[in-house]
Amino acid sequence: MTSSEVDLPVVAFEPGRWGDPGAPMHLSESVLGALTMLGIEGGPGPGAELFLMPSRVSGRALSALQKTGAAVAVDDGTRLAHLRGYSTPDLLKYRAGDTSDAPDAVVVPSTAEQVAEVLAVCAAKDLTLSPFAGGTSVTGGLAPERARPVVALDLRALTGLIALDTVSQVATLAAGTRLPEAERLLAEQGFELGHFPQSYEGATVGGCAVTRSAGQSSIGYGRFDEMVVGLTVATPQGVAEIGTAPKSAAGPDLRQLFLGSEGAFGVVTAVRVRVHPVPTVRRFYGWHFADFAAGARAMRVLAQGSVRPTVLRLSDEVETALNLADPSAAGKAAAGGVMMIVGFEGDEPDVDCRDGYVSARLAELGGQFLGEEPGEAWRVGRFRGPYLRDPLLDAGALVETLETVTFWSNIERLKADVTAALTAALGDQGTPAVVMCHISHVYSTGASLYFTVISKALEDPLAQWGAAKAAANAAIRAAGASITHHHAVGTDHRSTYVEEIGEVQVTALRAVKAALDPQGVLNPGILLP
Repeated sequence: MTSSEVDLPVVAFEPGRWGDPGAPMHLSESVLGALTMLGIEGGPGPGAELFLMPSRVSGRALSALQKTGAAVAVDDGTRLAHLRGYSTPDLLKYRAGDTSDAPDAVVVPSTAEQVAEVLAVCAAKDLTLSPFAGGTSVTGGLAPERARPVVALDLRALTGLIALDTVSQVATLAAGTRLPEAERLLAEQGFELGHFPQSYEGATVGGCAVTRSAGQSSIGYGRFDEMVVGLTVATPQGVAEIGTAPKSAAGPDLRQLFLGSEGAFGVVTAVRVRVHPVPTVRRFYGWHFADFAAGARAMRVLAQGSVRPTVLRLSDEVETALNLADPSAAGKAAAGGVMMIVGFEGDEPDVDCRDGYVSARLAELGGQFLGEEPGEAWRVGRFRGPYLRDPLLDAGALVETLETVTFWSNIERLKADVTAALTAALGDQGTPAVVMCHISHVYSTGASLYFTVISKALEDPLAQWGAAKAAANAAIRAAGASITHHHAVGTDHRSTYVEEIGEVQVTALRAVKAALDPQGVLNPGILLP
């Protein structure tokens, strides 16, 4: 790899806190001072002690699971390690001692054949199966309904580069391969996937597929679902091999049934993805614009043009003022206006050519070139942003993110309406809120908006955020936008997702569910009610 910030080791996330436990972030004096302006002056103290109810998986069912050859565990430590994901509600529940969503057993298959056998056992023994990959869900995607005993199927032993077609530039990766490991294996062959979400340190290839993940280089390399050319999926009805060519007119594209399906229709065991040669040069720059509207217009012009950078990110006035794009400088007041990050990757002549064209266009559109320093600060710190949340929660703040996506013509209305909804919902509960927004994924027709919210945590922060999230969801739907761009549906967005797609589409998806998983073994309550 040519950039050390993506050449990271795989991180074993621990329950209850984001990221590498050996590299926590601490709040600077400037951040602590800013928090006092919101009335935040002290944290809630240590979390409650954790207790687990006994496993509900019967001895006969455990024996049947063990006969598949997969590793099976029911001890408290392993079950707790598979408790929910990393949304703020997930972390708040953990801190409150709520272990009600812990799986009853954890099964770790080492082959795709064992995955199919475990599925068969779950169907025969009336067990729920919940696929678990990186565990970085932030929308309640790892908390299925618990009417039956829940088995967490940990796929992280299914790892490695299975095949590489260097002529077609297509790689086949086992679904449990963590993204840093995938990049290391591909780099040994001179290739790169180029998918760098903020969950990069812990996310897996299969998890990115079933949640339609979008990495921070999406304008250059596309979303993860756009990279996928084929899938191997184990379902209760058998194994499906999907994708025999780059494109086809042979009926509907069945990849789309499983991309974004969040484990509700089957378990992805291998993913075939488009790759590209490792770029020899990566350069990131900062640009200043007078306001968010001017910056967004400049992004749209680039997105609708024929020459695009690899990375485009625009922070609004509030996020720019707080330097949130640079975690090491968060809280230190920055200049007015808004900050855009523009990144280029490729070979030296190509990067220079694109750099010159893009720079000229941005200057014509009112941008002021700030050089490499702000771009490099973002580049090096881009995976550290989520690490700020835990110390903010420790300090007594309520902090969470949400995202959406819409057409360019609707961007200003959507941003204003969601900001107003969040501000009013938290203000009505007696606490002022800071609402920040940035654009980090753009298309010729539209862009995503990513909001970060900080306020003082009240006595019941779960209810406090629940009211704010409901208000934001309602504002998103009223504005005609999508409920999620890349965080997936899970349980948090389920009801709004059903409203968004409509009765006809829900009926079709339920028919797919009934055909592939007639006993409802896979992730009941995730994606669809």
